[in-house]
Parts: sequence; C-alpha cells; structure tokens
Amino acid sequence: MNLSPNYLIKLLEKNGYFYKRTSGSHFVYYNPATQKTAIVPVHGNRDLKKGTFFAILKQAGIDDEG
Repeated sequence: MNLSPNYLIKLLEKNGYFYKRTSGSHFVYYNPATQKTAIVPVHGNRDLKKGTFFAILKQAGIDDEG
C-alpha cells in the first residue's frame, strides 16, 4: 500500500481539494465545496504512518481509496 504524502495529495486533489499554503513541513489543502481543510505532513521521502494516512482521509471525508 502506498502511504506517501504525494499519493495522499493526489487523492485530495482528485476529490476537489486545492493547495492553499504551507506551514513549515505541513501542506494545507482546502475544499471550497465542503469547506473542509486537510493538513498533510511532508517530511522528506518518509511515508506517513498508516493511522495518520487514514485519519487525514477520514477528516477530509474521502473513502479509503478515493
């Protein structure tokens, strides 16, 4: 399973989120239709932990695989 931050960002963008800003190593994405914000930690090439990955998807209102 791909748990990279880049894959998560692609899922968010596919579901209507767009890049808003960066705060340190955290990328902030926003969906104007749902008015939800998703924060994606990007720390180099390190994958996200499984729980973190799925928690961000859940907060964004996205099913497990998009």
